[in-house]
Amino acid sequence: MNNELGRIAVIGGGSWATALAKLLLKNCDRIVWYIHRQDRIDDFIRYRHNPVYLSDVSFDIERIDFTSDINEACRLADTLVVAVPSPYFKGIADGITVDIAGRYIVSAVKGIVPDVNMIVTDYFAQKFGCDDEHLMVIGGPCHAEEVALERLSYLTIGCHNTAHSREFASLIAGPKLKTIISSDVAGIEYGAVLKNVYAIAGGIVNGMKAGDNFMAMLVCNAIREMRRFVDAISPMPDRDIDRSAYLGDLLVTAYSKFSRNHNFGSMIGKGYSVKAAMMEMAMVAEGYYGTKCIYEINRDSVRVDMPILDCMYAILYENRTARRAIDRITDTFS
Repeated sequence: MNNELGRIAVIGGGSWATALAKLLLKNCDRIVWYIHRQDRIDDFIRYRHNPVYLSDVSFDIERIDFTSDINEACRLADTLVVAVPSPYFKGIADGITVDIAGRYIVSAVKGIVPDVNMIVTDYFAQKFGCDDEHLMVIGGPCHAEEVALERLSYLTIGCHNTAHSREFASLIAGPKLKTIISSDVAGIEYGAVLKNVYAIAGGIVNGMKAGDNFMAMLVCNAIREMRRFVDAISPMPDRDIDRSAYLGDLLVTAYSKFSRNHNFGSMIGKGYSVKAAMMEMAMVAEGYYGTKCIYEINRDSVRVDMPILDCMYAILYENRTARRAIDRITDTFS
């Protein structure tokens, strides 16, 4: 295969990074894999699987060059597939000291960079001088667990240069993984953040046993709310919010047992405090952090009507009880 993307490095050691690494190894001879903790790498090599995430998935470790040095990973690779939870992204990215301006960057980060409230592709462009046409984003609808189980799944690859997105798509596509190409990089990224926020709301509704009728109304209004925000912050005339990267990703995250955001919300709906629910979670619920970031962006610049987002902010950051906060938005639904 004529591969302009060159050698691929996966950045991250979680479930999504593990699923993407498995996909890439079906079509790539070798990959570089950065995992922050050396002890996790040692266990991975010993047991031939990720010791913490998706541990049922085995790997041919002879085809993986592991490293716990982010700069070594950047030096060895031409394309960085970044799949780390958004709360940890900035700490890892800011440790990069080598010049990566000419690298291809594929963001599988489903969140906004905290503190600076920027989507990941914008952060790479502004901090490292990466070319817009070298920046890609992976969108859903897709759960890492179902990719690992080799259930038929779909991913959207967004890039301003469709030739590059198609080339990356060819590296992960297979009989059980279909790809869709898009040029809506920012829309996919913002949509991925918002669907996690709405998945927490869906989980709360489920935990409260509010019923399927109300859940349907929540999701219908959430996708319209997403459209208002995304169209305002990143206008694109031919964007179709009903496509899989937006509505599909929202549906799979809002309803699925694999959704950590849904499960986090469900605990809150059952009466857990936010702090207790976070302590109970084994993995990061991206929507918790995304709620604050999007709330601040909307408050400070975008200023569109987002009652569900405001409700989630009140619950997660202002100690509003879930039932009282949800009750306050029911009359806004249509």
